[in-house]
Amino acid sequence: MSAHPISAEGPPASDVSAGVGFAGLLGLLVWIVLCRNWPHIAEAFALPGPREPLSGPHAALTALLFSAAPMVLWSIFVDKVHRNPSTGIDWRRKRALSEVLEVSLVKIAGLWATWAIIGFLYCAARWYWRGQYLFAMDVIAAAAIPLVVLSVPYVLWLDRYMVNPRDHAWHFGAMLLRREAFDPEEVKRHWRAWIIKAFFGAFMLSILPGGFASVVDADLSQVAGDPVALGMLLIGLLFVIDVQIGTVGYLVTFRPLDAHIRSGNPFLAGWLAALICYPPLVFAFMGADGMLAYEINTPGWGFWFGDHPILAWVWAAWLVFLTAIYAWATVAFGLRFSNLTYRGVLTNGPYRFTRHPAYLSKNLFWWSATLPFLVSGGSLVDVVRNTFFLGCVSAIYYWRAKTEEAHLLGEDAKYREYYAWMERHGPITRRLAALRRRLRPRRPTMQRQPAE
Repeated sequence: MSAHPISAEGPPASDVSAGVGFAGLLGLLVWIVLCRNWPHIAEAFALPGPREPLSGPHAALTALLFSAAPMVLWSIFVDKVHRNPSTGIDWRRKRALSEVLEVSLVKIAGLWATWAIIGFLYCAARWYWRGQYLFAMDVIAAAAIPLVVLSVPYVLWLDRYMVNPRDHAWHFGAMLLRREAFDPEEVKRHWRAWIIKAFFGAFMLSILPGGFASVVDADLSQVAGDPVALGMLLIGLLFVIDVQIGTVGYLVTFRPLDAHIRSGNPFLAGWLAALICYPPLVFAFMGADGMLAYEINTPGWGFWFGDHPILAWVWAAWLVFLTAIYAWATVAFGLRFSNLTYRGVLTNGPYRFTRHPAYLSKNLFWWSATLPFLVSGGSLVDVVRNTFFLGCVSAIYYWRAKTEEAHLLGEDAKYREYYAWMERHGPITRRLAALRRRLRPRRPTMQRQPAE
């Protein structure tokens, strides 16, 4: 039973305000404009250095600061998230350092051991040492020593205010030191969270430079009248927004910001469904030579509509709209974006229309952009294969959605209320739920036979 009646007026209040994500978006757009116009800025202020746009990897990395800083400031001064009970912090309760020192040292030992193990796994996994991942490894290597050093004052400071300083990291440290009783379930929670951060954090860092450079270096005069070129530029910009805000979500998981990972998905099916969609497994499943390759001889929407300007403009607008929904779904998370995690319940923005706006818009984009049933060679076999395999990819995302729902339904009563509200009142979800009920076969009712 829900703790509160399901209201037709709206879903439960979101744990993330709309303002925080848009503050980060504004900061990111300001930095992109500065980078594109850097030659004029440098000339006007007689700044040293080359007179060219700032499109390099370090500019892409700096964009994280321009995205994160406004979101942090909004979260603290407007939303005042540091006062939320869900942080596990009581700022009125300040313990003496001597009271928490032993606990803090155990926790620091657990954190340092965790990072050492993750560092070893980075070294052992070969895909991290070629291609775009080299940039991510350089960033992580540069951040390693500052992270280790700063973790000491951070933990010592925070533990003085935490309601229960013996968190997941403490349990792992206690297990290693074998000095106190520890909870194996808490150790599992610790490692689920850090594996998520390590795996997805490296991936997100690796894809920052390419998209950022394409947006900063784009020549607007060359794309203004071309629906395909302009559409692809806007789509690229929206993907940059998604990646930049999403990367901040993986990096800024601080408890005082109420952005900490409360739990990682405990279901193996959830991990399998998610990891299939990312390197290195994605290449085996959805790459050009993968088992589910769906772009064989498919030149895509630009090829088919390029000679039909009106249709090309309409289709470009449709694809930009779908990508905008996808980016909005990430921006709405603010500081809390992350795969496979529970970091609070999001009920506003595009999540007011469907429980999975990112997955829905992404899959509609793939179908609309690829057009798997239109092939250049005229092969019916390619048509059947492409359509079937893209259907399989969409099924994987449906699987991901269901495992994420199972995780959140087990974690938070608010999500259960949101789930029930969307089932009855969500503009998209309620229609899909009604369709699902119609398609679901009814089991025949067994009638008891009268006794003879």
